[in-house]
Order: sequence, then C-alpha cells, then structure tokens
Amino acid sequence: MNAEPDMKFHRRFDLPFDPIPAAAYTSQEYYNREIETIFKKDWLWLARDEEIPNAGDYKVKRLGFANTAIILIRGKDGKVRGFHNICRHRGNKVITETGGEETFGSNRAAVVMCRFHGWVYNAEGKLVEVPEREKFPNCFSKDDNGLIPVPTDVWEGFIFINLNPTPEKTLTEFLGPVIEHYEGFPFGELSEVRTYYAEIKSNWKVGMDAFMEGYHVPTIHAGSFPGLTNYWQGDITIQGDHRSIAFYTDGVNPETPVGTLANSIFRSSIALERDTSFELPKLVNPDRSPFWGFEQMTVFPQTLIHVGHGLWFTHVFWPVTQDTCLWEGKYFLPKPKTNSQRWAQHYATLLQRNAWLEDTATMEDTQTALKSGVLDKVNLQDEEIMLRHQYEVIKRRVGSLEDVTGEIA
Repeated sequence: MNAEPDMKFHRRFDLPFDPIPAAAYTSQEYYNREIETIFKKDWLWLARDEEIPNAGDYKVKRLGFANTAIILIRGKDGKVRGFHNICRHRGNKVITETGGEETFGSNRAAVVMCRFHGWVYNAEGKLVEVPEREKFPNCFSKDDNGLIPVPTDVWEGFIFINLNPTPEKTLTEFLGPVIEHYEGFPFGELSEVRTYYAEIKSNWKVGMDAFMEGYHVPTIHAGSFPGLTNYWQGDITIQGDHRSIAFYTDGVNPETPVGTLANSIFRSSIALERDTSFELPKLVNPDRSPFWGFEQMTVFPQTLIHVGHGLWFTHVFWPVTQDTCLWEGKYFLPKPKTNSQRWAQHYATLLQRNAWLEDTATMEDTQTALKSGVLDKVNLQDEEIMLRHQYEVIKRRVGSLEDVTGEIA
C-alpha cells in the first residue's frame, strides 16, 4: 500500500487536499456569481502607461462580461482617468470602437466627441460642448451630464480600473504585498511588447489553470522547450488573494544555429541562456540561484505577471461567456538598438509564442470534456498549489458550489 504523499505546499499554507468540483468550470449559475462578486468588484488590469503616454491619448477596452467598454484617457495634467464609453445624450458610444477588443486614438486638445450629435467631453469627463444647447429644457445641466467615471489607479505603470463605483479597497490595499515584492523591477524600461490574442472556447478558469503550474512542462512543451525537462518549483508565497511561484531549471534548450546566433546578439528568452547579470528585486530569486528561470505572480482574479532576467510577460483571461474567454499574451523586452537585436528578439518571442500555443491548445479540449458531465471532480497534486489557492479565493468570494447551485461538490 502506498504511503500518503507529503503535501508539503498544501500543508504549509493550510489548504485542503480534496478535489475541486468539475461543475465549478461548467455551471452557468456559478459563472454569473463570479461576474457579480469578482469581476464587477475587484481591480482589473486594463492597460500600460506606455500605451497612452501623451495628453489626449486614449485606449478603449471592451469588457463583454459587463456589457460595457472603458475609455482610459490621459489628461493635460498627465493623469489617466477612466470612463464608461457611453454618451449622456442618448446612450451612443462616445468613441467608435474599431479595433476589436481594444481601440486606440489621440486628440491633441484632450477631448472626445460623440459622432452621433457632437457632444464633446474633456479628459476630466466634463461635458464641455452641446450643439443647440438652447433647445434643451431648463432642467438639463452640463455639469450633471459628464462621462460616467470608473475608479482608476496606477501601480508601476499598470493601469487598473474597478467597475464598482465605490471600491471596497484602494488599489494599494488590494495589491498589498505585491507592491513591495516587485519594488525596483523596471517594468517601464522593458517596454518593447509583442501581443497575442485568441478567443478560446473554455471557461476563464480553465485558461488560468493551464498557466499556473509547471507539471505540464515535460509533456506539452517537449516541442518548444525540450531542454527544460528538469525543473522544480520554489519561493512560493501567498500574498492575500494573490500568489507567486518561481520555476527553476538546470537546463536550456539544445543549441541550434539560429538559436545560438540569436542568443549571442540578445539574451531575451527563458528557454535559452539567460542574462543573469540583470538585477532583480530582493524578494525575487532571494537566494540568487543560478538555476532560477522566472517567477510568476497571479494578481487576482485573471492576470498572470511573469518576470525573468531582462524580460517580463503577462497572460490575462477575460470571461466572455460561461464557456468562452479572451486570452491576451504580452511579451515585454528592452527596446532594441539595432536591427540585429530586433531580429534576435523576434526569434525569442516566436519561441515563446509557440509554447503559448501549446498551452492554449489544451483548453478547448478540457472545456468540452468537462461539459460532458462525466467528470465530477478535478484532482490536484501538491505542486498545483497555485490552482488550489485560486479556487479557494474564488470560493470565499462566490460561495461553495452547493451554496450557489444546490449541487453537492
């Protein structure tokens, strides 16, 4: 008879050992409750400072789960503010969304105008121009009809919004220890970004789960990362609703003519020889191990921030429907100074993209199988502790499956 394995990580953080109910990924009622108690209440990362650097620059982000879109606009005072993309006249969208999930633009006067009837709003959200104002009744006031604001705040260049008009916590309170953890990391200096999007037919949590553990690396990434088979996890921290984990390896990908050349020009991949001279915050790779590969921080509910030597990357999973999510992957590097460096970065980025495609390729199969109803539970091993903690945080917000749906987990 096999002895009970030592669930050292679960024991350390006093987390349950039991399986997760499969219906948490397929229940429409549970999904609805997640939207109301999490996504409409918590701070959500929407943009980077570098995307709207100048006065009058704006980004519009569509949030399908909330049936709204958010305007982020930088004012002449340098401050970024958020507003719902809806005109106070007849409800038309102030900015026509032309870029799919995201739309960018700029106005030197730092104003936006609804194309339907020409109402004009400034970057502070105030209604500044109403054509034929004299034809509106006396009860109408421009002061009372500015854009509807959305709480907005910035940490380390990450622009967050909160769909709750009166958030229960400030962004600083929400992030808590995450702020100190990454103090000094030059997110803004590593601003050369490659971005990938995909609408995936899976629950948003299935997407998150695929990126929150290293158990899958030797199998699913045998093609992209054949040299990273010997890995281990460490530096696990639970930081309120958030959590971090570091991945170590004593290997890199086998040398190839193209890979070796790219790496000699610019070290910008976690799978190739890494630039270990890059200074990290004191709480990241605290022992300064030469085997450290990268660290992942899950910022609840749906943002994954990975930091490495001279690079960082993110994954965000936006709920669209109960069984559909939008995945956004972004890879950040230093600005290249030569065409050779740009080429080397492209090589590293494509290597990473291939690995991400391997990850995302599992998600729709997972959701389809779960929706069959054949499986009643999802089993986790000890090193899948990030998934466990995510589920426990969700359960604290939403309630247990039985509480929400009446189903016994």
